[in-house]
Amino acid sequence: MTTGAMPMHQDAVSLQRLRMVIRGAVQGVGFRPFIYRLATELNLLGWVNNSTQGVFIEVEGPRPALDEFLLRVPREKPAIAFVQSMESSFADAVGYTSFDIRESTSGEKTALVMPDVATCPDCLREIRDPKNRRYRYPFTNCTNCGPRFTIIEELPYDRPRTTMKGFTMCPECAREYKDPADRRFHAQPNACPLCGPHLELLTNDGHLLGAYDEALRKAIDAIECGQIVAVKGLGGFHLMVDARNNAAVQLLRTRKHREEKPFALMMPSLDAVRAECEVSPLEEQILTSTESPIVLLRRLKRTSLSGLVAPGNPYLGVMLPYTPLHHLLLEQLGFPVVATSGNASDEPICITNQEAQERLSSLADLLLVHDRPILRHADDSIVRVVAGRQLIMRRARGFAPLPVMVKDELPPVLGVGAHQKNTVALAVGKQVFISQHIGDLETEQAFGAFRSVIGSLEKLYESRPQTIACDMHPNYLSSEYAHARDEHPVEVQHHYAHVLACMAENEMDAPALGVAWDGSGYGTDDTVWGGEFLKITAEGYERIAHLRTFPLIGSEKAVREPRRCALGILHEMSGENLRELKELHPLRGINEQDLNILLKMLARGLNSPRTSSIGRLFDAVASLVGLRQVARYEGQAAMELEYEATRDHATTFYDFSLENGVLDWAPMVQSILDDSANGFEVSHISRKFHNTLAEMIAEVAVSSGESKIALSGGCFQNRLLTETTIEKLQARGLRPYWHQRVPPNDGGIALGQIVAAAREMRASAK
Repeated sequence: MTTGAMPMHQDAVSLQRLRMVIRGAVQGVGFRPFIYRLATELNLLGWVNNSTQGVFIEVEGPRPALDEFLLRVPREKPAIAFVQSMESSFADAVGYTSFDIRESTSGEKTALVMPDVATCPDCLREIRDPKNRRYRYPFTNCTNCGPRFTIIEELPYDRPRTTMKGFTMCPECAREYKDPADRRFHAQPNACPLCGPHLELLTNDGHLLGAYDEALRKAIDAIECGQIVAVKGLGGFHLMVDARNNAAVQLLRTRKHREEKPFALMMPSLDAVRAECEVSPLEEQILTSTESPIVLLRRLKRTSLSGLVAPGNPYLGVMLPYTPLHHLLLEQLGFPVVATSGNASDEPICITNQEAQERLSSLADLLLVHDRPILRHADDSIVRVVAGRQLIMRRARGFAPLPVMVKDELPPVLGVGAHQKNTVALAVGKQVFISQHIGDLETEQAFGAFRSVIGSLEKLYESRPQTIACDMHPNYLSSEYAHARDEHPVEVQHHYAHVLACMAENEMDAPALGVAWDGSGYGTDDTVWGGEFLKITAEGYERIAHLRTFPLIGSEKAVREPRRCALGILHEMSGENLRELKELHPLRGINEQDLNILLKMLARGLNSPRTSSIGRLFDAVASLVGLRQVARYEGQAAMELEYEATRDHATTFYDFSLENGVLDWAPMVQSILDDSANGFEVSHISRKFHNTLAEMIAEVAVSSGESKIALSGGCFQNRLLTETTIEKLQARGLRPYWHQRVPPNDGGIALGQIVAAAREMRASAK
């Protein structure tokens, strides 16, 4: 308990007591010392404490002072605090004689856990000041910054319930921690070089090369010499290498088996970012925010970076240093580094020193580790500016696990997400807590991380869900988990979940039209859906339109080979006359024997499921115009089409037809073939293709009779498609809604599953 002595009020009759309950992200952000200082300034008496539900306050004094207190709390709260609700009531004074910061209390756990946030300016000044006792200390933090979500074991957020409990504070740190006037008052990760975590530099076979500042200096030397260093940060390890060094970047690609997928970059300063990229005011704001995510920025033509960082990509994924360790590294290096997740392909990011030794020794030359335990992993979040707003493409560090608020009370439901870009979500009251990015559930390590995140989320909020919601796909590992744990899980159609996620974060009520465009999802008719228009009603949904279907030759192989998608479309259009099209790009390089096999598969329907996927239509068009025949990573062909389209400014679109709810792309594809044969630039064709897709959405939207249109699915990560669609819908007097805080890709599916399950349970109860 911390007590501030004050004189007793003289006239108890004229005094009143104000009671407040503040819920939101109000723990671990300096909220209690803020309340203490404000009460002291206004000469109010009473107390404040943390509970598992939020911050509880009682203050008493003259009514004008209480009114001022009530007005100033939301106006002057700590910058990184987020107030969801603030309940207040007045009562008779009870005669408090001081203002106390009371011990935390337990109970039902509904308080918000803060995400990990970037180093604040005050802490940065300290680590740069040779006279400060935290000079060059890589684990400097205060109540305004530092680790939260990755170190908390349980609520309420106090040091004994974090992974910092093993570090005993020295007298000076303890003094700061106990002083309400100090910005480190109850900063749970508070530490200094005398009592806190420290660095070690290891060889990839575990030999110690240095500790403390020596470890940092040697790691910097190694990166300058072109070596790969695994660096333990807030939520896991990065693999770091000089982004200007071709040989070093190629070595990282070879070791990580990552042929062409772009690497993320960490740059030493905003000026360094501007030297390589175009940066708008909003993009600058996001880069320098407390969340400090990776931001997709258009690169400048002049560059000092290796071309291998993002081959053929006009965008770079850029972030600024967000921990003291990163600041110390990048300030001394003075150049951009690749900072990619510390893992092998399809594995979760490493979080422990032992894991790093076992899993990163073949990838990195050296390991820069520390002894502050990371309880749960958190990858770097990825953000793109779309239609003048922030759109989160990967939601992790800086954002998770802040909830999405919904209008109605939810039953206790666990949503286990999809197979790719997996996240899970947990409903508690009117809050849906969405986990950090887990990734594709392709390996045992990834599935282990999935189970661990579920256990962690349930433990944090002491919630045992009554119901589990999962995808309809019978072979998703997430769905198998749901069926193993719940005898009757709620199975939710993939694209219905997409639309409900968009509606939930935008607080949309039914009825509405949902446009769910992505790569694939299990449909109710046993085909592969992906170009869907769903009319959302209070009771459920109706599939009112979709793209014309075509065969996926080889099923999953077609996802990796756009030429197979193109062959499927050409066969759908021309059948056996396909042989006459031998000069088309997708048929070049395929020998006669292989072509015969593919044609037989098509004729007999062997391993060639039908799909309405817009993602696969993107692949097919990329193949037909000669842009991409084999994809090296997910979405590559579609991304390249988008990049080409931004080089042209055509406003026209191709013909298509809409009949009986089927959007026929055949007229468009025939025109694309004609334009390609007539020598039109790929950029021009691609722009008209994007315009046509947006026109398709607008035509179906108008015919649906709905005014509210929700845009969801991975294809709406495409900035050009999303912005063109928004413009066309608004021009027709319709109201488009799109994602902001929740990814439009499968990272948002778990939220939609919870909303769908709640809808079904309410309907069953009637």
